[in-house]
Amino acid sequence: MKYFLSFVGVLVAILLYIRFVPSAPINPVLPVPQGQEEVNGHNSEVPKGASEAAEREEEAEGPSTRVAPAAPGQTYGAVVTPAGAVPMSALNVALGTRDSARVKLTGKATAVCQAKGCWMTLPTADGKEMRVRFRDYAFFVPKDLSGHTVVVSGWAHRSTVPKEELRHYAQDAGKPDREIAAITQDEQQLTFLADGVLVQD
Repeated sequence: MKYFLSFVGVLVAILLYIRFVPSAPINPVLPVPQGQEEVNGHNSEVPKGASEAAEREEEAEGPSTRVAPAAPGQTYGAVVTPAGAVPMSALNVALGTRDSARVKLTGKATAVCQAKGCWMTLPTADGKEMRVRFRDYAFFVPKDLSGHTVVVSGWAHRSTVPKEELRHYAQDAGKPDREIAAITQDEQQLTFLADGVLVQD
């Protein structure tokens, strides 16, 4: 019994020591010697606070909007290969009578959001455009992707796009105000939610 009481006494002493005796900080701030410039992190050319401000700005916007110019072989989002991709002209056959289907498509990008690269369009067999958005807003594509052949993997949908959304897309594409104002009705469209995009050429 006396060993048990001794053990409890030592344990209580350790806990009291930890609770009431201050410890040194893990990363102490060391004083800068007089006459020596303060170095901000690893790169003294970066002004203090600039990186934190940039990080807060990027967090507010979602993923980074700094996307490198389009280049063949580049992928965005999930890794995509050309294997099994069907041309845009075969999309209606792939959908059949369903409202949505998981497919991999290849086509030439005709327009890209010039605000962030957060959507693009691919031409359909009937001469219209299918808008491609990116799952969970998790990645963007280069703003110069228009004219490049791409492979997209994800879900194709038949849906009604509200006129407000159509106006927003027209504004993102840099359309003139007159053309934006002329959008007065919802529109039945093919849309696509992509997990990943591959630039083929």
